Amino acid sequence: MELSVIYSRALSGIDAPLVEVETHLSNGLPAFNIVGLPETAVRESKDRVRSAILNSHFTFPDRRITVNLAPADLPKEGGRFDLPIALGILSASGQIPQDSLAQHEFLAELALDGSLRPVPGVVAAAIAASSKGRQLVVATACAPAAAIVPGSRVISAPDILTLCAHLNGREKIEAMEATGVTATMQGHPDLSDVAGQEGARRALEIAAAGGHNLLLWGPPGTGKTLLASRLPGILPPPAPNEVLLGLALRDIYSPSAEGDFVFQRPFRNPHHSASAAALVGGGSKPRPGEISLAHGGVLFLDELPEFSRHCLEVLREPMESGEITLARASHRVTYPARFQLVAAMNPCPCGYLGDPDRPCRCTPEQIQRYRSRVSGPLLDRIDLHVQVSRLTPRELLAPAIVGETSTVVQKRVDRCRALQEERQGNPNSQLSPDKLASICFLGEAENKSLISAATQMHLSGRGLHRTLRVARTIADLEQSKSIGIAHISEALAYRY
Repeated sequence: MELSVIYSRALSGIDAPLVEVETHLSNGLPAFNIVGLPETAVRESKDRVRSAILNSHFTFPDRRITVNLAPADLPKEGGRFDLPIALGILSASGQIPQDSLAQHEFLAELALDGSLRPVPGVVAAAIAASSKGRQLVVATACAPAAAIVPGSRVISAPDILTLCAHLNGREKIEAMEATGVTATMQGHPDLSDVAGQEGARRALEIAAAGGHNLLLWGPPGTGKTLLASRLPGILPPPAPNEVLLGLALRDIYSPSAEGDFVFQRPFRNPHHSASAAALVGGGSKPRPGEISLAHGGVLFLDELPEFSRHCLEVLREPMESGEITLARASHRVTYPARFQLVAAMNPCPCGYLGDPDRPCRCTPEQIQRYRSRVSGPLLDRIDLHVQVSRLTPRELLAPAIVGETSTVVQKRVDRCRALQEERQGNPNSQLSPDKLASICFLGEAENKSLISAATQMHLSGRGLHRTLRVARTIADLEQSKSIGIAHISEALAYRY
């Protein structure tokens, strides 16, 4: 048969769209053409494929070879199509049977000696292949990553010669059954390490219970970073779909080392010199940024006003939508970005405004200029604003009662999240406006109290809704069916 069709997968954001690798052999002067919007690495595959076929003791056909990567309008990049192109040539020239290829999808780069090399995005490809009921064939090095997908069947081969022996029915390769995904809450710092700071610890628990964004402000050295790093350890264990999505993102950004497939909630801490593309993703071939790598976990921005204004403003839309779309002239990709923002900042440039022990050296103009680096709309999207005060040396060094551990706090958080999932299917921070009236119902006294406070504090519509969501979370922590005035008062105390 002079025409063959091999299934493979491209990589577009977190998705792995199907690509049909069509190979046709025809008479004429020998030539090797690849069409279907291939980029440079794909066009160069013709030389890798030729050498791999010859060094694997197969015959490279001395004919006119045309390879079409369909659909033609989908950009193709990387070396992931080397293996399907080589198999297409071998199938079209009758060296391997076409009927053995129909229930497989192939994804690997070829070395010149015919060995298979790993490529990024095998987790996303395994998800897509399992949904179609096909087996995924990958290099041995990345097979364990593909096998974490529930329902997947993965075949790993060290080289194209071994794979063709399997396809010809001579040496059978057993498919790897799905191993499933694993999540762990180990490895995060414990909340009991924090001395004092009861108010900040309470805010941290509320933030974890409702998925709310948090701003910690206060003099340097008061424990803002220490507190922020403890948030992932009190978040509820991730659901299986969160684990799978997190591992897929990690595999796209930086393929996992063999055996490193345990997921824990991420804690991303980019430096304030990071560019906007580093935060939200980008590049000529758009890759996930820090906000996507923090999906399902925490994005910590220390020294918030030191980030460029442009970098901070690009966070506004993802904070609302939970995803980021990166558009280029030829295509666009969408990455998930449902993260909890935890930010830390000083009250002024010198850091000691309001400190009882050290005087502030800043002028009012300097303080205003410093604070104006963070826009009002961004601050309005942060639900909890918490002052972290300095502890005295006696409080820090004297033997004290150890605070609650992360395990104890996490149990309350987990119970609160379970209540929210049962009631509305998502955390309180993601409550849609149409559900606020029913889920955050207020009595007459509570309604008057909130209206009065919102008028005095000049809260925006967004700020009012976010205050309601925080009050609902505080009520949920107390297992209260209704929101009381005490819950509203505490929620309002966290607004700037």
